[in-house]
Amino acid sequence: MHFELTKDFLDNLIEIIEKKDDKKAAEIMAEMRAADIAEMYNNLNIDQAKYLYLLIEDREKAADVLAELDDNDRTRFLKALPDDIIASKFIDHMDSDDAADVIADLPGERQGEVLQKIKDIDQAGDIVDLLSYDEDTAGGLMGKEIITVNINDDVEEAIAEIRKQVDEVDDIYYVYVVDDDYILKGTISLTKLLLAAKGTKIKDIYNDDVIYVKADMKAEEVANLSDKYDLVALPVVDEIGRLLGRITFDDLVDVMREEAEKDYQMMSGISEDVEHTDKVWKLTRARLPWLLVGLGGEIIGSKVLAGYEIQLENHAALAFFLPLIAAMGGNSGVQSASIVVQGLANGSISLESTFKKVIKEVSVAFINGIVCAAILFAYNFFFSDSFALTVTVSTALFSVIMFASLFGTFVPLALHKLKIDPAIATGPFITTSNDIFGLIIYMSIGGVLFAIL
Repeated sequence: MHFELTKDFLDNLIEIIEKKDDKKAAEIMAEMRAADIAEMYNNLNIDQAKYLYLLIEDREKAADVLAELDDNDRTRFLKALPDDIIASKFIDHMDSDDAADVIADLPGERQGEVLQKIKDIDQAGDIVDLLSYDEDTAGGLMGKEIITVNINDDVEEAIAEIRKQVDEVDDIYYVYVVDDDYILKGTISLTKLLLAAKGTKIKDIYNDDVIYVKADMKAEEVANLSDKYDLVALPVVDEIGRLLGRITFDDLVDVMREEAEKDYQMMSGISEDVEHTDKVWKLTRARLPWLLVGLGGEIIGSKVLAGYEIQLENHAALAFFLPLIAAMGGNSGVQSASIVVQGLANGSISLESTFKKVIKEVSVAFINGIVCAAILFAYNFFFSDSFALTVTVSTALFSVIMFASLFGTFVPLALHKLKIDPAIATGPFITTSNDIFGLIIYMSIGGVLFAIL
């Protein structure tokens, strides 16, 4: 059964903590999974969380809890724990990639102090190696725990070697085949090893069709590669092909989730990676810039309308449809931009030429514009006394949808060319720009058509 955190459970737990009932609290911790404990910690203060944490007897579970915490909570938690506890209770029982993440969350001076207290020198060395990579690269994601066999071994020697290494690896997704220089040659399945005839050489039965990544590849590209080929783990190699480690599926899922959250925030006009638990100033700093951009855009829009003041006085009914024109233009632009950004993110759009992308969006915009304009024309034809207004609003709506769709297509493509995250284009930038240009288009068409009709 899965655990569901409720207010009653939390209130009862806090009461146990306040009573310092170590036995009862330890029993609760023993029954809970690591991910559930991490979720619970988000609702406790630092002293309460620390008290419960030190009661976890299973050191592997304790390490898993720390790995499950989000970055902000983990940083806050680590500040309250001494270096020797971090080293002995967490790091010694973590995979190298998770351990490196924990060490990276510590201030610079504490990193060295904790590393010196790690008893396993090989583990400490692996962590130091991983800390040298940027966290947003394959090297920053990988763990050092891998199973390897030599290409020149026979199956008996390979199985014996796997038995020596298996204690260091929680899950065996692939057995990697390397040569004497540790150059990655391919993979071999455990099934093939067990079924092979005695004396069979690894070089005669291994699979040399292996997908790997280099240590400096961007994390987002690694996640896309894994998604494309449905891989649960990816080997990481250096510039000459030597095997460095592996990236497992849980880390790849984290990358996908983080990228999705980042794009969603950027689409919403949030310029930094923030959480609801962050301080007010950080949340304000992340939101305010694009709000100011929107404010500036709307000020420009008001100036545009001021230039058409006489026209609005003569044809006041035009004002009734200003919100409609602005909203439809913004929506059309964001739709086009979102499709393009999605295509750029998963790599599918790069296979098409820019001309084909534009033609496709023009076709979609044309159909959408015709349908929406026709509906609006029919509405005004029956409910409006002004034929000039009917034609003006419908024509303007069609024109604005066409413009906004093209604008929403070109902007993310241009940003992508300039190495700027195109997700920016799906937020307030597109909406504000389309508001301004939509007003200009609407009022310009109105000026021409009211003069003619």
